[in-house]
Amino acid sequence: MSDERVDGNGRGDIGVVADEYVLGLLDAADMLRIEADLENDPDLKAAIAASRERFLPLDETAEAAIVGDQLWSRIETGLSAQHAGSTGRHKATANDNRRGGWRATALGATAAAVTLAVALTFSLMRTVDPLVVAVLVNEAGDIKAIVEDFGNETAAVRLLADFAVPEGKTIEVWTLPSPERGPVSLGLIDDARSARLDGPALPKPHDSQLYELTLEQTGGSLTGRPTGPILAKGFAKIAR
Repeated sequence: MSDERVDGNGRGDIGVVADEYVLGLLDAADMLRIEADLENDPDLKAAIAASRERFLPLDETAEAAIVGDQLWSRIETGLSAQHAGSTGRHKATANDNRRGGWRATALGATAAAVTLAVALTFSLMRTVDPLVVAVLVNEAGDIKAIVEDFGNETAAVRLLADFAVPEGKTIEVWTLPSPERGPVSLGLIDDARSARLDGPALPKPHDSQLYELTLEQTGGSLTGRPTGPILAKGFAKIAR
């Protein structure tokens, strides 16, 4: 496993950084740092120019869409009903992995997931396309990460939020290729940063395959199964 975002200069893989800069996926501090580097870094300037050129067809074909108040009212009503229904339930255990509750949460996050459409084109326009893409949300329905599974023992995890990882803990990435096999670890995320993982040989990923992040002890789960609290999870969609 290696972190694809960080190079020897501490800035990150120049192609990844350029794409994230153009797509607006960097935080404010990183945006300011990249803009300050542009004047003195011709390689960075060229990479950003190439990214803009690559994403230009997306801008030209996209049509502006106005979302009416009726849609937002339906979304608000649905989320309010979901929240009201959850308040009367018992508190879930740290690693409550029941499919139904999390699927309802994921569906409740659909509106927020729409905002990731441009971010997902980042994956789809690369030379090697992922076979499936999963948007991972926490129990509150907040989008936390994207997993891209390439079906060749390689998966990329893009963190879209900060994770508090206590000392002695690490984030472990899991998938469920089949109920018979059970959850399988794809690897560990060091320093809570986006990473490319080289996991075990698995069957070709499929639609609705489960992916999740858990908080485990340093070095990963000793049981080969997720034991710590679930930080985010989601179900895959085939990349088209």
